[in-house]
Amino acid sequence: MLHTMPRFFTVIFIAWAATASCICFSAGAAECLQQPPVQDSDSYMQFIIQGKDTVYVDDLPAARVYERLPRQKGREWRKYYRLVHNFSKVYPYALVARKIVEEVDSTIAADNLVRGRRDRYISQKQKELFNVFEEPMRHLTVSQGAILMRLIDREVGKSSYNIIKDYKNGMAAGFWQGIAKLFGTDLKKPYDPDGEDMPLEELVQKWENGEFEGLYYSLFWKFPPTIEIPSKYR
Repeated sequence: MLHTMPRFFTVIFIAWAATASCICFSAGAAECLQQPPVQDSDSYMQFIIQGKDTVYVDDLPAARVYERLPRQKGREWRKYYRLVHNFSKVYPYALVARKIVEEVDSTIAADNLVRGRRDRYISQKQKELFNVFEEPMRHLTVSQGAILMRLIDREVGKSSYNIIKDYKNGMAAGFWQGIAKLFGTDLKKPYDPDGEDMPLEELVQKWENGEFEGLYYSLFWKFPPTIEIPSKYR
Protein backbone atom coordinates (compact mmCIF):
# COMPACT_ATOMS: atom_id res chain seq x y z
CA MET A 1 0.00 0.00 0.00
CA LEU A 2 1.38 3.38 -0.96
CA HIS A 3 0.81 6.35 1.31
CA THR A 4 1.90 9.77 0.05
CA MET A 5 2.68 12.51 2.53
CA PRO A 6 1.86 16.04 1.35
CA ARG A 7 4.61 18.37 0.25
CA PHE A 8 5.37 20.85 2.99
CA PHE A 9 7.80 23.49 4.20
CA THR A 10 9.81 22.34 7.15
CA VAL A 11 12.48 23.74 9.38
CA ILE A 12 15.75 21.91 8.65
CA PHE A 13 17.87 23.25 11.44
CA ILE A 14 18.77 26.37 13.40
CA ALA A 15 22.44 27.23 13.44
CA TRP A 16 23.32 29.11 16.59
CA ALA A 17 26.09 31.67 16.18
CA ALA A 18 28.35 30.17 18.80
CA THR A 19 26.72 26.84 19.63
CA ALA A 20 25.81 23.56 18.00
CA SER A 21 22.87 23.27 15.60
CA CYS A 22 19.49 22.31 16.98
CA ILE A 23 15.88 22.00 15.76
CA CYS A 24 13.70 24.78 17.08
CA PHE A 25 10.03 24.27 17.86
CA SER A 26 9.77 27.11 20.34
CA ALA A 27 7.40 30.07 20.17
CA GLY A 28 10.34 32.22 19.14
CA ALA A 29 10.98 30.03 16.10
CA ALA A 30 7.30 30.10 15.17
CA GLU A 31 7.38 33.89 15.41
CA CYS A 32 10.39 34.20 13.14
CA LEU A 33 8.81 31.92 10.53
CA GLN A 34 6.02 34.42 10.15
CA GLN A 35 8.46 36.79 8.46
CA PRO A 36 8.98 36.38 4.69
CA PRO A 37 11.97 34.15 3.89
CA VAL A 38 15.10 35.69 2.37
CA GLN A 39 16.49 34.15 -0.81
CA ASP A 40 20.22 34.68 -1.19
CA SER A 41 21.09 34.85 -4.89
CA ASP A 42 24.15 32.65 -4.34
CA SER A 43 22.38 29.93 -2.32
CA TYR A 44 19.90 27.16 -3.04
CA MET A 45 17.85 27.25 0.15
CA GLN A 46 15.64 29.95 1.61
CA PHE A 47 16.48 31.12 5.11
CA ILE A 48 15.19 33.41 7.81
CA ILE A 49 17.44 35.38 10.17
CA GLN A 50 16.06 36.24 13.62
CA GLY A 51 18.65 37.85 15.83
CA LYS A 52 21.58 35.47 15.90
CA ASP A 53 19.52 32.53 14.70
CA THR A 54 19.31 31.33 11.06
CA VAL A 55 16.44 29.08 10.08
CA TYR A 56 16.74 27.20 6.79
CA VAL A 57 13.56 26.08 5.06
CA ASP A 58 13.03 23.95 1.99
CA ASP A 59 10.26 22.27 0.01
CA LEU A 60 10.66 18.54 0.57
CA PRO A 61 9.44 15.99 -1.98
CA ALA A 62 6.63 13.66 -1.04
CA ALA A 63 7.70 10.74 1.13
CA ARG A 64 6.46 7.29 0.18
CA VAL A 65 5.83 4.54 2.69
CA TYR A 66 5.27 1.04 1.37
CA GLU A 67 3.45 -1.68 3.25
CA ARG A 68 4.75 -5.25 3.26
CA LEU A 69 1.89 -7.53 2.36
CA PRO A 70 1.85 -11.04 3.84
CA ARG A 71 3.20 -13.69 1.51
CA GLN A 72 0.39 -15.06 -0.60
CA LYS A 73 0.08 -18.70 -1.63
CA GLY A 74 -1.63 -20.51 -4.45
CA ARG A 75 -1.07 -21.01 -8.17
CA GLU A 76 -2.67 -17.73 -9.24
CA TRP A 77 -0.59 -15.75 -6.79
CA ARG A 78 2.62 -17.46 -7.93
CA LYS A 79 1.67 -16.62 -11.50
CA TYR A 80 1.10 -12.99 -10.55
CA TYR A 81 4.41 -12.78 -8.67
CA ARG A 82 6.23 -14.04 -11.77
CA LEU A 83 4.39 -11.57 -14.01
CA VAL A 84 5.26 -8.59 -11.82
CA HIS A 85 8.91 -9.66 -11.55
CA ASN A 86 9.26 -10.36 -15.27
CA PHE A 87 7.58 -7.07 -16.14
CA SER A 88 10.09 -5.18 -14.01
CA LYS A 89 12.94 -6.82 -15.91
CA VAL A 90 11.75 -6.07 -19.46
CA TYR A 91 9.52 -2.99 -19.57
CA PRO A 92 12.49 -0.56 -19.60
CA TYR A 93 13.66 -2.27 -22.79
CA ALA A 94 10.21 -1.84 -24.37
CA LEU A 95 10.48 1.90 -23.71
CA VAL A 96 13.91 1.87 -25.35
CA ALA A 97 12.42 0.09 -28.37
CA ARG A 98 9.79 2.80 -28.75
CA LYS A 99 12.42 5.52 -28.71
CA ILE A 100 14.62 3.69 -31.23
CA VAL A 101 11.76 3.07 -33.67
CA GLU A 102 10.75 6.73 -33.46
CA GLU A 103 14.36 7.78 -34.10
CA VAL A 104 14.79 5.41 -37.05
CA ASP A 105 11.48 6.40 -38.66
CA SER A 106 12.31 10.09 -38.21
CA THR A 107 15.78 9.70 -39.75
CA ILE A 108 14.49 7.73 -42.73
CA ALA A 109 11.75 10.30 -43.39
CA ALA A 110 13.91 13.40 -42.81
CA ASP A 111 16.79 12.19 -44.98
CA ASN A 112 14.46 10.68 -47.58
CA LEU A 113 16.61 7.57 -47.67
CA VAL A 114 16.32 5.41 -50.76
CA ARG A 115 16.32 1.63 -50.46
CA GLY A 116 20.08 1.10 -50.52
CA ARG A 117 20.95 3.88 -48.05
CA ARG A 118 17.97 2.89 -45.92
CA ASP A 119 19.19 -0.71 -45.66
CA ARG A 120 22.72 0.41 -44.79
CA TYR A 121 21.40 2.75 -42.10
CA ILE A 122 19.23 0.04 -40.56
CA SER A 123 22.11 -2.46 -40.64
CA GLN A 124 24.36 0.08 -38.93
CA LYS A 125 21.72 0.76 -36.27
CA GLN A 126 21.16 -2.97 -35.80
CA LYS A 127 24.88 -3.55 -35.24
CA GLU A 128 25.00 -0.68 -32.75
CA LEU A 129 22.07 -2.05 -30.76
CA PHE A 130 23.47 -5.57 -30.86
CA ASN A 131 26.71 -4.37 -29.29
CA VAL A 132 24.84 -2.51 -26.54
CA PHE A 133 22.00 -4.89 -25.69
CA GLU A 134 23.22 -8.37 -26.64
CA GLU A 135 24.46 -9.19 -23.14
CA PRO A 136 21.31 -8.23 -21.18
CA MET A 137 19.05 -9.83 -23.80
CA ARG A 138 20.90 -13.14 -23.46
CA HIS A 139 20.06 -13.21 -19.76
CA LEU A 140 16.30 -12.95 -20.29
CA THR A 141 14.22 -16.08 -19.82
CA VAL A 142 11.81 -17.31 -22.49
CA SER A 143 8.88 -15.96 -20.46
CA GLN A 144 10.54 -12.58 -20.11
CA GLY A 145 11.28 -12.48 -23.83
CA ALA A 146 7.64 -13.25 -24.65
CA ILE A 147 6.46 -10.44 -22.35
CA LEU A 148 8.97 -8.07 -23.94
CA MET A 149 7.50 -8.81 -27.38
CA ARG A 150 4.01 -7.99 -26.12
CA LEU A 151 5.18 -4.74 -24.54
CA ILE A 152 7.11 -3.67 -27.64
CA ASP A 153 3.90 -4.18 -29.63
CA ARG A 154 2.13 -1.88 -27.17
CA GLU A 155 4.76 0.85 -27.18
CA VAL A 156 5.51 0.86 -30.91
CA GLY A 157 1.98 0.28 -32.13
CA LYS A 158 2.81 -2.67 -34.36
CA SER A 159 3.59 -6.33 -33.83
CA SER A 160 7.13 -7.64 -33.62
CA TYR A 161 6.51 -9.50 -36.89
CA ASN A 162 5.64 -6.28 -38.71
CA ILE A 163 8.61 -4.46 -37.20
CA ILE A 164 10.98 -7.10 -38.59
CA LYS A 165 9.14 -7.13 -41.92
CA ASP A 166 9.23 -3.34 -42.27
CA TYR A 167 12.89 -2.89 -41.36
CA LYS A 168 14.32 -6.11 -42.78
CA ASN A 169 12.11 -8.16 -45.08
CA GLY A 170 9.30 -10.69 -45.13
CA MET A 171 11.69 -13.64 -45.21
CA ALA A 172 13.42 -12.53 -42.01
CA ALA A 173 10.05 -11.91 -40.36
CA GLY A 174 8.87 -15.38 -41.34
CA PHE A 175 12.05 -16.97 -40.02
CA TRP A 176 11.75 -15.34 -36.62
CA GLN A 177 8.06 -16.10 -36.48
CA GLY A 178 8.94 -19.76 -36.90
CA ILE A 179 11.49 -19.56 -34.08
CA ALA A 180 8.96 -17.81 -31.86
CA LYS A 181 6.40 -20.53 -32.51
CA LEU A 182 8.85 -23.12 -31.19
CA PHE A 183 8.77 -21.29 -27.85
CA GLY A 184 5.02 -20.84 -27.81
CA THR A 185 5.03 -17.19 -28.92
CA ASP A 186 3.27 -15.57 -31.86
CA LEU A 187 4.98 -12.44 -33.22
CA LYS A 188 1.94 -11.61 -35.32
CA LYS A 189 -0.52 -11.50 -32.45
CA PRO A 190 -1.58 -7.89 -31.67
CA TYR A 191 -1.46 -6.48 -28.16
CA ASP A 192 -4.88 -6.73 -26.51
CA PRO A 193 -5.14 -4.40 -23.46
CA ASP A 194 -8.79 -5.29 -22.85
CA GLY A 195 -8.37 -9.04 -23.21
CA GLU A 196 -5.45 -11.41 -22.83
CA ASP A 197 -2.95 -8.63 -22.10
CA MET A 198 -5.06 -6.88 -19.46
CA PRO A 199 -2.76 -7.93 -16.56
CA LEU A 200 0.20 -6.43 -18.42
CA GLU A 201 -1.75 -3.27 -19.20
CA GLU A 202 -2.58 -2.83 -15.51
CA LEU A 203 1.14 -3.01 -14.68
CA VAL A 204 1.94 -0.47 -17.39
CA GLN A 205 -0.64 1.91 -15.93
CA LYS A 206 0.87 1.50 -12.46
CA TRP A 207 4.31 2.22 -13.93
CA GLU A 208 3.08 5.37 -15.67
CA ASN A 209 1.28 6.54 -12.51
CA GLY A 210 4.37 6.01 -10.35
CA GLU A 211 2.74 3.16 -8.41
CA PHE A 212 4.72 0.17 -9.67
CA GLU A 213 7.59 0.55 -7.20
CA GLY A 214 5.13 0.42 -4.31
CA LEU A 215 3.40 -2.64 -5.74
CA TYR A 216 6.71 -4.45 -6.22
CA TYR A 217 7.90 -3.63 -2.71
CA SER A 218 4.63 -4.73 -1.14
CA LEU A 219 4.90 -8.11 -2.88
CA PHE A 220 8.63 -8.87 -2.63
CA TRP A 221 9.67 -6.71 0.36
CA LYS A 222 12.39 -5.09 -1.71
CA PHE A 223 12.66 -2.54 -4.49
CA PRO A 224 12.49 -3.50 -8.18
CA PRO A 225 15.77 -4.40 -9.88
CA THR A 226 17.63 -1.51 -11.48
CA ILE A 227 17.87 -1.98 -15.25
CA GLU A 228 20.93 -0.23 -16.60
CA ILE A 229 20.06 1.63 -19.79
CA PRO A 230 22.70 3.82 -21.46
CA SER A 231 21.67 7.48 -21.29
CA LYS A 232 21.57 7.68 -25.10
CA TYR A 233 18.60 5.31 -25.20
CA ARG A 234 16.57 6.56 -22.23
